[in-house]
Amino acid sequence: MSVNKKHLATFILGAAAGVAAHKYLQTEDGEKLLSDLKTKANDLKSEAEQAVDKAPEYFEELKTKGSDLLKSNFPDAEQFLKELFEKITGKAPDTDPGNQPADPTPAS
Repeated sequence: MSVNKKHLATFILGAAAGVAAHKYLQTEDGEKLLSDLKTKANDLKSEAEQAVDKAPEYFEELKTKGSDLLKSNFPDAEQFLKELFEKITGKAPDTDPGNQPADPTPAS
């Protein structure tokens, strides 16, 4: 790959921008800007950590409200799905989550 005038000009402009940014950040205004950026970054980090901590309870609430809403608006949905499952598989669904088999793959 050869270096042509366009590549050289891009490199020089990038270096000049880096020098200018460094000079600006050494001034009082630049230091204030960095301080503000650090503060905002820490605030965003704190908000993100709080969101991660609250996520499980939020999704549990969403699941509960969604289930309640579905039951109130479509009271026969559960029975319909059970009957559909029985038609497809030929057996009743196991509604007890603790009663699931350890390995659902058939033995060969």
